[in-house]
Amino acid sequence: MESDLIKINEWLKPLSWLYGLGVGVRNALFDFGILPSQDYDIPIINVGNITVGGTGKTPHVEYLIRILSKQYKTAVLSRGYKRRSKGYVLAGTDSPMDQIGDEPWLIKQKFPEVYVAVDGNRRRGINRLCNDPETKDVEVILLDDAYQHRYVKPGINMLLADYHRMITDDWLLPAGRLREPVSSKKRADMVIVTKCPPDIQPMGFRVIQRALELKPHQRLFFSTLRYAPLRGLFSEEEKRVENLRSEGQHVLLLTGIGNPEQMEQDLRRYVDNITHLCFPDHHYFSPKDIKRINEVFQQIPSPRIIITTEKDFTRLHSLEGLSDDVRQHAYVLPIDIEIMRKDNTTFNEKITGYVLKNSRNSILAKGKNASTS
Repeated sequence: MESDLIKINEWLKPLSWLYGLGVGVRNALFDFGILPSQDYDIPIINVGNITVGGTGKTPHVEYLIRILSKQYKTAVLSRGYKRRSKGYVLAGTDSPMDQIGDEPWLIKQKFPEVYVAVDGNRRRGINRLCNDPETKDVEVILLDDAYQHRYVKPGINMLLADYHRMITDDWLLPAGRLREPVSSKKRADMVIVTKCPPDIQPMGFRVIQRALELKPHQRLFFSTLRYAPLRGLFSEEEKRVENLRSEGQHVLLLTGIGNPEQMEQDLRRYVDNITHLCFPDHHYFSPKDIKRINEVFQQIPSPRIIITTEKDFTRLHSLEGLSDDVRQHAYVLPIDIEIMRKDNTTFNEKITGYVLKNSRNSILAKGKNASTS
């Protein structure tokens, strides 16, 4: 069911009306050109949402990196949420996680050849990427979570919507989880309904398509999560998630992400006994948290393992104080996405075609041809 994780706080709806009024005024200022949106002569693709919490932005950014970085010098620009630094920072493979944020750190570790930068001011970040000597050969920029940052006008505005928290059924903050009204979907060039069940039926696709009421120029895609084998947090050992039930495993699920309920639901397909230790999104683990993790894991019957996310791995792998038992049995569950309904070729061609058509070399060639003519 596409709205099974939505919870509306009815008593906060009056505050949501006030919040919506402020958001509406801001959007109107951009719509009428009173506040400016800047164009760039480089392909820019934004991956964002209009909800608070995880819609799968990072796996979708990684998907785009995989299809673009083989042909184009690719950069990812994020604000670096909860980082302990200011201004523009260009990440290196040895950059401390707390200086660039957990998601940019993870992307840089997985794709060292890609430029990864953080800056709350996206215009400044784009200008630095395009003009600084070490990054001026960049050919395409992926904006992570900039749907509300309207000072930049991306060439492709990609809106992600969680299948389990459909934006058409949600409510504005603080009663619900929407950052903007559902009508803001009109700014999207592509809408991707994420985290769909792998066995969703054709009728399910049609119901969502009718509910979203997209314009003819907007393209709708659906994606689902794919889980790779579990990987040891402190070792090279691998374990298949499909074998957990037959092994009789008891799982301590350790999360500090935006939508942990979905991960727990998915894991229950493979294991019966789950204890969920849930922390806030982007949480920095304290010595008190480490003590709690050790104690809770010790109370779980054997055989037992810990499963955590790749994003939480960034904040756990260097921590001191985890018990030997925890370190020996801790695993990371990597995830990837798959475009459904055999639309992956169409999706990939839309992305690569846009970048090819709007690349700097293509623009220069057009200008040269026009001058010759």
